[in-house]
Amino acid sequence: MQLELRHLEAVCRIAEAGSLGRAAGRLGVSQPALSAQLRRIERVAGGELFLRGRHGVEPTPLGEFVLSKARLVLGEMDALAAGARAAAPDTPLRLGCILLVLVDGLLGQLERVMAGQDISVTVEHSATTLTRQLGAGRYDAVLYGEVNDHEVALPEGTTARTVIAKEPFCVRLSAAHPLAARERIALAELAGEAWMMLVEDDDGGPEALVAACARVGFAPALRHRVPDRKMHYDLIASGRAISLSQPTAPPAPGTVLRPLEGDPVMGRIRLAWNRAAVSARDAELLHRAAVAGYLANVDNNAFYRTWWDARPELHPVLEV
Repeated sequence: MQLELRHLEAVCRIAEAGSLGRAAGRLGVSQPALSAQLRRIERVAGGELFLRGRHGVEPTPLGEFVLSKARLVLGEMDALAAGARAAAPDTPLRLGCILLVLVDGLLGQLERVMAGQDISVTVEHSATTLTRQLGAGRYDAVLYGEVNDHEVALPEGTTARTVIAKEPFCVRLSAAHPLAARERIALAELAGEAWMMLVEDDDGGPEALVAACARVGFAPALRHRVPDRKMHYDLIASGRAISLSQPTAPPAPGTVLRPLEGDPVMGRIRLAWNRAAVSARDAELLHRAAVAGYLANVDNNAFYRTWWDARPELHPVLEV
C-alpha cells in the first residue's frame, strides 16, 4: 500500500479531534473502519503514529513527523487547486445555506458585492448536510448557524469565519396568545406549550432549548417539525404552536415576536469555505455579503435594534 492524500487527511483529522471516535464522526466513517485504516497507515509509516489512552490519542514522535509532512503536502495541494480554479474564472461559485433570515436578501447582496461573479445558492435544511457536501465538493462555501456551545464539525481543507458572533433567540407566538401583549416573556411562562422545530435541527437548537427549559423547571414538548415557512407561521397564528426565532425575522400575519428574559438561547452565524475552491478575496466578499444581508434585517424588530445598538462589541468587523 502507498500513502494517499486521504490517508494524510485521516491522520491530520485524528490529531485534530484527539480521539478516533470523534475523528470517525467528522470523517463520516465508523470507528472500526478508521482504526483499521490507521493500522494500515502505521505499517507503511514504520511504527505507531498515536499513543492510545483513556482520554484519547496523542501523536508519537514518528506521528509528529508524519503530521508535519502531511500538513505541508495538504497545504500545497490546497494551493494547487486554488490556483487552478483561479485560472478558470468562469467556474461558478457554489454557496450552500441553511434557512437563515439573511438568505432572503443574500442574492441581492452577492450581486452587489461580487458583481460579475457567477454564483449559485442552494438552501438545505441541515447544517450537517451542508458541511458534508462542502467536504465532498458539491459546495465551495456554506453559511450556517450554531446555537449556544454547539460546534458544527467541518471537513479537512476548510476555513471558517464568524459572520455574527451572538444573537438572542426570541419566541414567535400567536397574536391572540395571552402573553402576546408582553414586551418580554420569561421562558418559564411557556411551560405546557407545543413547540415547533425545523425538520433537521442539527445546529444545537433543540438541545439548547431543552437545557434552558430544564433550568427553569420544565421539559418542552417538541411536537411539530414543519419545513415550509408559510405553514410554520400559519400554525403559530392559529395558536397550535410556538417556536424559537431569530430576532431579525420579519413580521408574519397573526403572529408576534417577543424577546425572552435573560436571553437563554443564543445563536451565531458562520461562513465556511473550501480553501482549494475559494480565494481569500472571494471569501472576504462572501463574508461582506452575508454581513450586509444580516444588517439589512436588524430593523425588522425594534426590540432587537435596541439590543444590537447596546452591544457594539458584537458587531462584525470587516477587513479593509
